Amino acid sequence: MAEPWSAIRVATHAQHDVPILVADGVLDSSTYRGLRDTVIKAALDEPRAVIVDVDRLAVPTATAWTVFTSARWHVSIWPDVPILLVCSAPQVRRAITAAGVARYVPVHPGRESALRAAHSGSSHVRRRARTELPRSPGTVTLARAAVTDWLTAWDSRDVIPIASTVATVFVENVLDHTESAPVLIVESYRDDVTVAVEDCSNRLPGRHEDAARGAEIVSGLAFVSALCRAWGATPTSSGKTVWALVGRENRF
Repeated sequence: MAEPWSAIRVATHAQHDVPILVADGVLDSSTYRGLRDTVIKAALDEPRAVIVDVDRLAVPTATAWTVFTSARWHVSIWPDVPILLVCSAPQVRRAITAAGVARYVPVHPGRESALRAAHSGSSHVRRRARTELPRSPGTVTLARAAVTDWLTAWDSRDVIPIASTVATVFVENVLDHTESAPVLIVESYRDDVTVAVEDCSNRLPGRHEDAARGAEIVSGLAFVSALCRAWGATPTSSGKTVWALVGRENRF
């Protein structure tokens, strides 16, 4: 007797700088999160789009298709990478649409159609830098120096004070609350700058003020919330990425 599926196998093929994920297995409550995190991870690598071929997926319950809506919501603000599905079977495309998925994740009958749609998007230049930082007393100083160097090179000096503050909060949180070495990411796209830090803990962050000492102790994330257009945490297969989006209106 065949053993039950414990995971969905995903093969990745790159075509014209767009990853195509071919998912093979049964999509249900036991495999939902693993597939979602795999799609999110592909989007966090900043391709033009992520295409998922679902022809080999067995989906016993139609609501399981919302895994792709969930993945898209997680990356909708940052890094805002489109997710597209490929499904050759008309009846399955209708089921995906009936589940409400197609409102957020377009469904195409073939890969060529999906690739054309992926390449019809914006041609704005996206600059991105990434570095793994050590767990040491000087880590925060290294993070602030990296942010300054990258944004200076990208002619975005006006956002350095806020971006450096955000990087400080995120890196300190990793050092204080996890055993990870933080990975710092800074991205510039159009008029926005994103600061993100990866770690290997799946515990999502939250604002925690000190109730015993009132307003004297304020969460670092409260500062991030006040300084930035938006911030959030995106789960990954190895932990999470905490990010903040700094818009033109947030600059000093």
